[in-house]
Amino acid sequence: MKKELDIKIRLVLKFILITILFLIILAIISIWLKASASTKLQGIENFPSSYQPYLQELLKKHPNWKFTALYTNLDWNYVISQENVFGKNLVPKNYSDSWKNTTPGQYNIEVDSGWVDSSRQAVEYCMDPRNFLNEIRIFQFEGLSYDVHTNNLDGIEKILYGTEFYNKKVSFLDFWGNTINMNEKYSDLILRGGQTSYVSPYHLASRIKQEVGPFLSHSSISGNVQGFEGLYNFYNIGATSSAEPMGAIKNGLRYAKDGKGASEETKNKYLIPWNTKEKAISGGGIFIGSSYINVGQNTIYLQKFDVNDDRGGNLFSHQYMTNILAPYSESKSIYNGYKNSGLLNTAMNFIIPVYNNMINIPVQSPNINTNDFIQDNTKVYCNGDNINIRTGPSTSYEIITTISKQDKMTRIQKGKQAGERWDKVILENGIVGYIYQSYVTEIPPVQIERIHISIDNATIQKGERKQLQITIYPQQANNHKVIYSSSNPNIATVDEKGNILAIHSGETIITVKAQENYVQNEIKIKVYSKVENLFLDQNEICMTVNDTFKINGYVEPDDADDSKILYSSLNPQIATIDASGNITANKIGDTTIIARANENPQIKKECKLSVVRKMEDTEISIDNSLTVNSLEISGISYDKNTVADLKSLFFTNLDIEIVNYKDEMLKDSDLVGTGCKLLVKENNKVLRVYRFIVYGDANGDGKINSSDLLVLQRHILEIQNMDEIFRKATNIRKNGKKPTSIDLLLIQRHILELKFIEQ
Repeated sequence: MKKELDIKIRLVLKFILITILFLIILAIISIWLKASASTKLQGIENFPSSYQPYLQELLKKHPNWKFTALYTNLDWNYVISQENVFGKNLVPKNYSDSWKNTTPGQYNIEVDSGWVDSSRQAVEYCMDPRNFLNEIRIFQFEGLSYDVHTNNLDGIEKILYGTEFYNKKVSFLDFWGNTINMNEKYSDLILRGGQTSYVSPYHLASRIKQEVGPFLSHSSISGNVQGFEGLYNFYNIGATSSAEPMGAIKNGLRYAKDGKGASEETKNKYLIPWNTKEKAISGGGIFIGSSYINVGQNTIYLQKFDVNDDRGGNLFSHQYMTNILAPYSESKSIYNGYKNSGLLNTAMNFIIPVYNNMINIPVQSPNINTNDFIQDNTKVYCNGDNINIRTGPSTSYEIITTISKQDKMTRIQKGKQAGERWDKVILENGIVGYIYQSYVTEIPPVQIERIHISIDNATIQKGERKQLQITIYPQQANNHKVIYSSSNPNIATVDEKGNILAIHSGETIITVKAQENYVQNEIKIKVYSKVENLFLDQNEICMTVNDTFKINGYVEPDDADDSKILYSSLNPQIATIDASGNITANKIGDTTIIARANENPQIKKECKLSVVRKMEDTEISIDNSLTVNSLEISGISYDKNTVADLKSLFFTNLDIEIVNYKDEMLKDSDLVGTGCKLLVKENNKVLRVYRFIVYGDANGDGKINSSDLLVLQRHILEIQNMDEIFRKATNIRKNGKKPTSIDLLLIQRHILELKFIEQ
């Protein structure tokens, strides 16, 4: 018995020793993979050879730009394994499977609403800096720390140009209302704020423009808000929304006053109270820099991917965002800002990570289908002038560089895509990119002398495809390559086989040119756009006798050749309507207004019209927290938008009901969203109809979340139309135009609590 016990003890001890040894080996491997602390070396010559040609191209365009290699001393595969962890990097659920983690049990699991875990390829692509060394995406590596060599007053003034801060001396009100005049300009304060906070003053100036706009009268920096006299908040720090009038402004000024109850240590750190403009600019800059910029994560890339060990280890944990494409997206916004301010050629520093054991060729985008290519190793040359090399196989991808006739390259992947074909090539300087395939074929010994073009009908319906017929002379050159092009691809495109796709109403010239020489011919194509749909801005109206009301209609698509609308009333005795949509109510009763497309009367929309007794304004009053504009109500509070909440803001002895946009009755606990209607009734007869608008709510559920982003995105991409009321609700800028990607960004910023939508 004792002998058996000794054997068991020895086995347990042996197991413990093996386990300890295994853990030690793992620790040694981990330390070896992470290697030593990161180092920074400025100058293109200090980058690996696979980076240098891209940076040389950028330097040609922008001689004042500086490039710093951030040698992370991290093994590439180790980095990817640390980032490729479930839930750490997300992509929209509607992305293709190549972007998404397809592991059984993890595939399409929503980590956040509408967002799923990304694929390993997506992580590799987004983390490989060489994919983004072009004029636009390089800005994810822009250094956001103060740099004495690149940051200066002239650059700050250029950013401030077009605002009241530009070339302006500072003055402000103190607590007692006295005006204090400084002998310094706003640019001086911003530069000093950058020096104090170690944050790029260019970044601070851009943030000020973004947060308070172009005017010195903005309430956050006016110094005269009642109860907050002599206080300033240039970055709207702590300016969270509330139902209180000017609630966000006052919350920001409360932070300026005492940090909203912060400790003395915190207030001293951020120079609170911000009772001078200098303290507000510098102290707010310290606040901005403290979380990421001043702890080694001083680029958008490093805020997303925590790979710089300036914090002394604990990498891959302090990451500002989960959207894996956030640096990619934000870099374009930054680029546009600098471009519009005329700052692209000023001195800037870009801090670009380098990893150990990276592959020679940049990781391919998950958007690119590998089945569209076959491996190749053919020496080719360019047969055109000013031909673009792009980051992907489409003109929608960014340009890396431009090459000319006779420039040599190696085709490493030959495109076999349907329609427009692209090849993947390596230029002689090492740049890897994509080129339109027709520019890389060899000149044959027998050349084309003449090209004849014909088409059965030169007028094409929008969306229709037509085949160009061509005849090559002499016959011996009949199999030689020709290049098709459209003078206006926005009107019609043409593929490499002569298939024309009509895109937009208008005229364009299709040119057929021999690839091997300058022989060409052309034909004019007219695109006709038919009416496909019709919309009215009202679907239900209540009027009183002798009232007039204008209903607005429009056809889609926007480029329809015949946009005329024919209006009529089913019962002209009740109400009539003229050719411009002006309705006149004649007597009490019900009728229907019908709008038909002039081009195709089968396309129509109807609006219910009730002529009712006149309702006096004294019969109903509405709380002034709401905004009423032509029977449309906005200004609804985010946290008080139930049916019960809204009913309490209407004061009347008449009956009121609230229905959703589907005309379904809502309970008191239901949320009121865009398209919901408040019906004012008397004896079950509707006397007035109000429609609610919640700006940012694109689907009528009373919430603003990623579902609304998806609905608006599908509308912008013309995948799915939205009714007029939802278009108004997603026009966040309230400029009367159709919603665009800018409104999409504003909704996204609301969801991320960066800047709330004003109702």
